[in-house]
Amino acid sequence: MRRDYVPNLRDIGGIAAGDGGEVAPGRVLRSAMPSAKDLVPEGIAWPPAVVIDLRSEGESESIHPLAPQGSRIVNLPLLSALRPDLAPPQDLHGLYLLVLDHASMYLVELVREVASASGATLIHCAAGKDRTGISIALLLRLVGASREDILADYQLTEEASQAIGARLHKLPGRKHRAALPPAFLEVSTEAIEGVLDVWDQHEDGVHGWFRSIGGDDDLVEKLRRTLVR
Repeated sequence: MRRDYVPNLRDIGGIAAGDGGEVAPGRVLRSAMPSAKDLVPEGIAWPPAVVIDLRSEGESESIHPLAPQGSRIVNLPLLSALRPDLAPPQDLHGLYLLVLDHASMYLVELVREVASASGATLIHCAAGKDRTGISIALLLRLVGASREDILADYQLTEEASQAIGARLHKLPGRKHRAALPPAFLEVSTEAIEGVLDVWDQHEDGVHGWFRSIGGDDDLVEKLRRTLVR
């Protein structure tokens, strides 16, 4: 039986953080939805100690595939927080901004989980592109990563598009995804730049924005101690 690699999987270790440090390898992984039978490249911490699943109820299995392998599963359904009366966004730029406006409580919890993890944390949604992209960008920006490095990491998803498409075809929620505007399938630099603009234009930058949604400086410092070497 053929076994696939986890689609869109990568360790964000090695990305430069502020004050001359860098994100330590083996702390944060990002990917599309993993399977229990997936292979992983040599050197990837697996199974991860913590898995943060950003999918909503209609996309999820009753038991996460990595739970039997001993990973602690945390579900933070970013899109479930969007109000049903909101006009649906027609592009990723609009969707990403809605997540910042309406799912901020989950983003604070995500930072708390990553900062407290004693081993590797895997962050994933379905494709590992949009919800995961926003989450990874926040972690990196909070520890001082540059816009350029965050954009470069986001754009790496383009290289995994074929594997992502194959995985999405097997997951719950196929009918919903088929009805989405074609732009939602793109890797949109404009969309993630819009997120970075919101943070950078806030008073005191991303740290000020994070405080405004319920985070605090002590949590950011804890995150930095966990992630940066």
